[in-house]
Amino acid sequence: MATHTKIEPSNSIQVIERLARLLDVIAAHEDAVSLKILSAETGLHPSTAFRILSSLAEQGFVERTTRGNYQLGVKLMQLGSRVNASVDIRKVALPLMEKLRDQLGETVNLTVREGDEVVYIERALAKRMIRVEQVIGSRAPMHVTAVGKLMLGELGEAACRSYAKRSRLPAYTINTHTKVTSLLQDCVTSAKRGYALDNEEAELGVGCIGALMRDASGHVVAGLSVSAPIERRRDEWTEQVMDTAAQLSLLLGYHPA
Repeated sequence: MATHTKIEPSNSIQVIERLARLLDVIAAHEDAVSLKILSAETGLHPSTAFRILSSLAEQGFVERTTRGNYQLGVKLMQLGSRVNASVDIRKVALPLMEKLRDQLGETVNLTVREGDEVVYIERALAKRMIRVEQVIGSRAPMHVTAVGKLMLGELGEAACRSYAKRSRLPAYTINTHTKVTSLLQDCVTSAKRGYALDNEEAELGVGCIGALMRDASGHVVAGLSVSAPIERRRDEWTEQVMDTAAQLSLLLGYHPA
């Protein structure tokens, strides 16, 4: 009579944890990764790592190259595309938006691009009487918002010039960029540093700090921004805004190189 070894729940959880560590290390590397590196970075014995990787390869979750290194497999990519298609960015973002709102005491917005405008799709309102409040569904031209300028900067000089030609850069305040040279400089600088500022360019008395969110493919899918009366906005908030956008990008499957 055949006997079967019972796998204890604790052992099963340990295997899953090790599997996850291996996948995380593979995903963190741009090129295929050797068993030696995977063993060193996960702290797993080479034989243990090899057994888990062999099982993952059999199921299509990883692939072994001709040199014997490991990379993510097609099955993971297929599953990832299904997840991306079904993810509600607002649902994913709102808890972290509310956390950032509570840290800074100001309104936090989530925006996406539609054509030459950004659309406000979610918000976490500041819990104070005097606050900046954007209506969900409202729109703004890209050149007057922090997130919009970042998105233009991400696309490069040609895209900025094309946008300027199409939109003619209408002025909303005396601080709005109405010349392509100044807009281009702002967009490129903002894209390089990873955040952008709206210095009363959309509305007098209102300042914003914005950062971008990316999906598993690295594409920009949304923008996160904090809006406040200009006298209350603080430069030191930039790091918190960027960190929150980076956390959201990770939740959407993005792994920076």
